[in-house]
Amino acid sequence: QVQLVESGGGLVQAGGSLRLSCAAPGITFSFDAMGWYRQAPGIQRELVGTISRGGSTDYADSVKGRFTISRDNANNTVYLQMNSLEPEDTAVYYCNARIGRTITYWGRGTQVTVSS
Repeated sequence: QVQLVESGGGLVQAGGSLRLSCAAPGITFSFDAMGWYRQAPGIQRELVGTISRGGSTDYADSVKGRFTISRDNANNTVYLQMNSLEPEDTAVYYCNARIGRTITYWGRGTQVTVSS
């Protein structure tokens, strides 16, 4: 049973920073890709960014230059460093991990709230 456990969410003022972590405890294999999505109230879940096993990254235009994804393959952990946060970044952030093209796992989400 694969479980993704997110941590690091919270309340921060605009312009501040947060770092999210997502771990997959007990998993001995490496995911092909890991990443982060977010969902604000009344809005569809959207991609924030992804990182491949080899370290290639892809970001949504709205977060480029402000957010950085990294991963620790040995520990099956993915991180999201969020800088220059804006109130529009307020959402529940979900960790995602993928094996191949069809097997996908989701975390339960962690709330990020950015006050103006």
